[in-house]
Amino acid sequence: MYMEKLMRLIEMTPLLLLLFLPVAFAGHDYNQALSKSILFFEAQRSGYLPHNQRVTWRANSGLNDGKASGVDLVGGYYDAGDNVKFGLPMAFTITMMSWSIIEYGKQMGANGELGHAMEAVKWGTDYLIKAHPEPYVLYGEVGDGNSDHYCWQRPEDMTTDRHAYKIDPSNPGSDLAGETAAAMAAASIVFRRSNPAYSTELLRHAHQVYIYA
Repeated sequence: MYMEKLMRLIEMTPLLLLLFLPVAFAGHDYNQALSKSILFFEAQRSGYLPHNQRVTWRANSGLNDGKASGVDLVGGYYDAGDNVKFGLPMAFTITMMSWSIIEYGKQMGANGELGHAMEAVKWGTDYLIKAHPEPYVLYGEVGDGNSDHYCWQRPEDMTTDRHAYKIDPSNPGSDLAGETAAAMAAASIVFRRSNPAYSTELLRHAHQVYIYA
């Protein structure tokens, strides 16, 4: 008798799932998920924050990045919960965000998030342009992960080393250069209509970095 009831319950399980599935999906706000995903990048910003910064508990940080190397590397994004700026994951992120806008820009616009998404891309590409001061030079990291990961500090209060690491003909890095070229090329498509001059600048850097890669 017990086994018979158990078998009936097992047989009914798929039907119960189908009945409750619409209710489960109806409980998710995908517009809010998109909004929060883009807002996350504002919390990761490094450098001088703009007047329209929505994450108001953040402040300017990393304002001397690159100074010791004679290059301006202020800006960009911190990697995650640390204060290092890693070029490879940053470039990959910009590539994916750019293609998201290219493919789903209309949907983002309908949700009121297209402008925020484009700002997020530009915040990253502005930094990538700075990180490419010469045709065969690309800065791929600011900060030291070993020392940074030994402490927990706000970006505004950093006391760890902010050494800048670069790739060049003597110290190559095709993976970093290739992804950076992809990021700037994809972003150039994003800004082709709204900011053609910036789009052209991105494409020029992308071409140079690609050749180097």
